[in-house]
Amino acid sequence: MNRISKAGTEQKGESGNQESRNRNSRIPFLLVSRLPDFLLIFSCLPIFLIHSASAAPVVIGSKKFTESYVIGEIAKRALTDAGLPVEHRQGMGGTIILWQALRGGQIDAYPEYTGTIVREILKSDRPLSLNEIRDSLAKSGVGITEPLGFNNTYALVMRRSEAQRLGVRTISDLQKYPELKIGLTHEFLDRQDGWQPLRQRYTLPQQNVIGIDHALGYSALANGSINIKDAYSTDAKIEQNNLVVLEDDLQFFPKYEAVFLFRLSMPTDAIAVLRRLQGTLDEQRMIRLNAEAERTKNYTRAADSYFEHHAGSASAVGESFSHKLARWTLRHLQLAGFSLLLSVIFGIPLGIVASRGGPVGQGILGFASIVQTIPSLALLALLVPLPFFGISVRTAIAALFLYGLLPIVRNTASGLQDIPRSLRESAIALGLSPMTRLWEIYLPMASRSILSGIKTSAVINIGTATLAALIGAGGLGEPILSGLNLNDHVTILEGAIPAAVLALLVQWFFDLLDRVLIPKGLRL
Repeated sequence: MNRISKAGTEQKGESGNQESRNRNSRIPFLLVSRLPDFLLIFSCLPIFLIHSASAAPVVIGSKKFTESYVIGEIAKRALTDAGLPVEHRQGMGGTIILWQALRGGQIDAYPEYTGTIVREILKSDRPLSLNEIRDSLAKSGVGITEPLGFNNTYALVMRRSEAQRLGVRTISDLQKYPELKIGLTHEFLDRQDGWQPLRQRYTLPQQNVIGIDHALGYSALANGSINIKDAYSTDAKIEQNNLVVLEDDLQFFPKYEAVFLFRLSMPTDAIAVLRRLQGTLDEQRMIRLNAEAERTKNYTRAADSYFEHHAGSASAVGESFSHKLARWTLRHLQLAGFSLLLSVIFGIPLGIVASRGGPVGQGILGFASIVQTIPSLALLALLVPLPFFGISVRTAIAALFLYGLLPIVRNTASGLQDIPRSLRESAIALGLSPMTRLWEIYLPMASRSILSGIKTSAVINIGTATLAALIGAGGLGEPILSGLNLNDHVTILEGAIPAAVLALLVQWFFDLLDRVLIPKGLRL
């Protein structure tokens, strides 16, 4: 009680000094309250730069295998030569992701195959003519070009030496060897024209079947980890790795003629450019372009070799590495910055509530912990089907926001809970309202722990944001995915090293904020 009386006397008798002390006590809070402003500037700067650098380009998407990358680059070059602004979102994933992105307006066109359209998109059990396909797609606001000139069907491949040793020539021959290990792409495992219907048609007995990335599957086949894999008939690696294509003796696979799907609302001059590519690629030429891409580790250079066969086509200068790095980095900052800002805006209030304990506090911490246990790729996949999200940048930002909540919520709660009881009693004795105690005493006292949580969340977001490239959101994950497809370590490092450097820079930036935002007494 003496301490309380003394505090009351000082408050009445030394009003000038008390006002000065109140002003000083507000300084840490004011600095803490300015944290969202720092983050807003940090996160929005790349957005302004990105949007000022481009004006409604035609967006071309591509799937995550070499041929789709190359055809996407051919379309990009053709549109660029026609004077149209264009962006190529490489390696966005499989059929369903690209189809949803096209219907949702996130991309304007992408290369596809007629067999895939019939079986996977239109869900038809019977062959459809091109006119029937065109009429069905028009109901979704999507158009289709005439075939580009080649059929890239699915196939099963084996090492030639092993096929000769076992006497395997057709898919039906596999019935005699149930012990063979099969590695298939994840999309092929789930397709209506994929593994399960194929197994039923041929009554295949193999049970040792695993899912594996398309490019990595060739490496697994070469080193004997698997005996059979699915392939595309125009894959350059079939000849390069001395593989044999098993004959589809029951003619299970339909024709997969390459075409472009495009939004009917796309500019007519852009549609005309895509139509000029019709009938210009035969199967052997496509194989050569795929081989060129894998030899040079450069999809743009392979696409340029397509135009070398067309008289009068001006030589295009490919995007420089510095320009690509700037584009990747700016988009990466956009994804990480916006998601971090949302995590701070929601995470600190949730942490304040969680610090009070009880069922509500435990529920908040439990929810944040559960979200953290969901694999980041699965979290993206869960958000894609939801109406507001789809295949878009906001889906990646939402996933990163949820992923970044736990460190901020937990550190805010623990920082507030660790404030000594004596300080709380003194604040109450001074007659301060609960809101004043929170803003002017408790939050500044917990600022060290809160900023530590924000820093952890920021570093996590920088690393996790590389997965955003899987849904066409861009960022430093683009070269990583491209390098995995090409089995090119240099290309992988083009994304991995800048992401690591960016994480270090972000940590350094928050170390500087510690010096500004944390009260000096707490830093000592």
